[in-house]
Amino acid sequence: MESLFDQTEKIRQKGRRWRKIRNIIFLFLLFAFFCWGGIQYYFPRSKGIVSGELQSVVIKGKIFKTYEGALKQSGLPLSKDGKMLSNEFNFSIAKKSVADELTHTGNKKVELHYTEYFRAIPWRGASRQVVEKIITITE
Repeated sequence: MESLFDQTEKIRQKGRRWRKIRNIIFLFLLFAFFCWGGIQYYFPRSKGIVSGELQSVVIKGKIFKTYEGALKQSGLPLSKDGKMLSNEFNFSIAKKSVADELTHTGNKKVELHYTEYFRAIPWRGASRQVVEKIITITE
C-alpha cells in the first residue's frame, strides 16, 4: 500500500506535466497570433503604380495624424448592371516629404508608386494602399 506522501507526489507530477503542456500550447498560440498579425499588417499584399489626376491631399485623424489622398483615374468603369462605378483611388502617404510635394501639386496628372497591405494600421494611415514615392508629375 502506498503512503499518503507517495500519492500526493504522483498527483503533483501529473499537475506539473499538464501545466507544462498548457504552457507550451499557450506559447505556440501566442507565437501564431504574432505571426498572423505581422503578416496582416506589415507584409505587402501587392506593389504597383497608379496614375490619374490628383484630387486632394489632407491630414486626417483624431489621435494619429496621417496624410490621406484621393486620385481620380481616367475612364468610365461600368458594373455588370451597366451602372457607373467610382473611379477614385484613395490612399495614405507614408512620408511627409511626399505629402508636402503632393500638396503643392493641384489637379495635375501624377504617377505614384504604392504598396497595398492586407490591413491598415492607424499610425500608417486609414487606407490599405500606402504611397511611398512620386514617379512623375505632368500638366
